[in-house]
Amino acid sequence: MENITGFFQSMTGTEIPRLLFIVAAGATAFMLALGASFVFIAATDPVRRRLGRLAGQVEPEHKAVAHFLHALEPVNKYLLPTEEKERSHMERKLAFAGFRSQNALPLFYSIKTALAILFLCAALASAAWLPQVTTAQLFIFALCAAFIGLILPNLALGHLVKRRQKHLRDAFPDALDMLVVCVEAGLGLTASIQRVAEELRFSHPELAAELSLVTAEMRAGVDREVALKGLAARTGLEDIHGLVSLLIQTLKFGTSIADTLRVYAEEFRDKRMQAAEEQAAKIGTKLVFPLVLCLFPAFFVVAIGPAVIRLVEVFSVLGDKAVP
Repeated sequence: MENITGFFQSMTGTEIPRLLFIVAAGATAFMLALGASFVFIAATDPVRRRLGRLAGQVEPEHKAVAHFLHALEPVNKYLLPTEEKERSHMERKLAFAGFRSQNALPLFYSIKTALAILFLCAALASAAWLPQVTTAQLFIFALCAAFIGLILPNLALGHLVKRRQKHLRDAFPDALDMLVVCVEAGLGLTASIQRVAEELRFSHPELAAELSLVTAEMRAGVDREVALKGLAARTGLEDIHGLVSLLIQTLKFGTSIADTLRVYAEEFRDKRMQAAEEQAAKIGTKLVFPLVLCLFPAFFVVAIGPAVIRLVEVFSVLGDKAVP
């Protein structure tokens, strides 16, 4: 603390920045104590505990998370983004990753805040083992650590989104083929989707869960178009979005669902074949760099190395003979 206040005083030569820093540090400590008291009061509130016991809708393994989120309710308004656009974007990304709960967004920003504070405290605590680090360097290092703590959850969320979309993309061709078979066998659209979800429950659980949710919404009274649009919105895949658009158009105009699915399946096979041919055509270009950097130097050493060594020996012998 004395080092930081001395740094600000040396920068300006007056006591005002030092006093302002002390006031800011005191206000920060007061806000942290106030937030901790809110969390403690919310966690020990008997009304909340009574309502939680009466609800009885939380699974045992999620009770700890539920209590944590109830404790964070007083400070959620300070953690969540104020702009509706950013909030909608993060909710959509969380849905793509498979987190569709209403508590997913507060929990995500709570993790971001906790990591930022943890990394900041760890960076400040490391000053005891790094006496040669100046106060300015420590301040910059602490800010960088807090920034890393803020972006790590975003990177992890992006990785989860890509992994889940890859699983859905890999499962979509099998689901589409089975859906065509079920519809051509005489089942309706809802029954076909439910049958495909049951068949994919073990091999592709992500897509099976999404299809099961669609059938559950349809049976609960949700319009089929709304349920199908929800499937496209939750997955974020272009292939599923195209299938949903085609099914909605078929339901509007009353055309045959079997014919529509058969045509889309054929077009999707052609699309997959074109994508595979594109990837195969790129292999030659991608192999240039490994060949030039890894294989060609080793080949030259093996092929030309012995000849070079022999030439060096011959010239060394000739040089010794030429010396009087």
